[in-house]
Amino acid sequence: MRSPVTGIVTLLGLLLVVIVGYMSLFTVAQTEQTIVLQFGKPVDVVTAPGLHFKAPWNSVINIDKRILDLENPSQEAIASDQKRLVVDAFARYRIKDALRFYQSIGSIQAANIQLTTLLNAALRRVLGEVTFINVVRDDREKLMQRIRDQLDHEADGYGIQVVDVRIRRADLPEQNSQAVYQRMKTEREREAAEFRAQGGQKAQEIRSKADREATVIEADARSLAEQTRGVGDAERNRLFAEAYGQDADFFAFYRSMAAYETGLRANDTRFLLRPDSDFFRFFGNPSGKTATTTPAKP
Repeated sequence: MRSPVTGIVTLLGLLLVVIVGYMSLFTVAQTEQTIVLQFGKPVDVVTAPGLHFKAPWNSVINIDKRILDLENPSQEAIASDQKRLVVDAFARYRIKDALRFYQSIGSIQAANIQLTTLLNAALRRVLGEVTFINVVRDDREKLMQRIRDQLDHEADGYGIQVVDVRIRRADLPEQNSQAVYQRMKTEREREAAEFRAQGGQKAQEIRSKADREATVIEADARSLAEQTRGVGDAERNRLFAEAYGQDADFFAFYRSMAAYETGLRANDTRFLLRPDSDFFRFFGNPSGKTATTTPAKP
């Protein structure tokens, strides 16, 4: 029969085996890489996911191997044409050498701080060599590639690979933007005033040309009218002359009737004439001849 002491010793042995076994196992996740430390010094790097063994007195540090984000706060840079720019950029990176990363920088937080400093320096170097127009319009893609290459070269010493660098926004500072906007507004207003002046001048030229053409047309029309009127008057006089030659008495009668119709209209026309005047000769005698008085015989 076992003694109680033997049972306790066996139980303690089993417990010790469980503890040692637990301390000898560690798991590497799919998204991590693990550094095994022996008394604070790295002795192994495990990148394969799954269950692994180590010495019980060793410790492990897990380091993310996914692509990580680096958000950079807005920074000011000066382009080669001395334009001040507010640049908002970000980067993507991953840890390619866990051992070098741990030995040189130690943690993700420290890496973000260091990479932010390096990114700002690369931004100022690259953007300082080009003009404002190159940054905002012409060569942004090439500039981002140059910044990424420089940042990747400097980050390589920390075991970090820079995957991408993007400039989210590159613009003038607010006060400069207002000044540029005001200058553009003034320029557009000047151009508009110039266009209006040119339009006014062109309109005046068109009006002057139209007035000149209208004057010429009216003069031509008056000349033609005078010619037509002259032809008509000549024809009328010819007809009057023919009528007078055919019957002088009828012609005189017709002219007198027309004069009566024109002169004696119902509009309060008044004449102060003698009844026996020549104008009223057809009133006293249809033939228009004035009566002669025959002297009395003695």
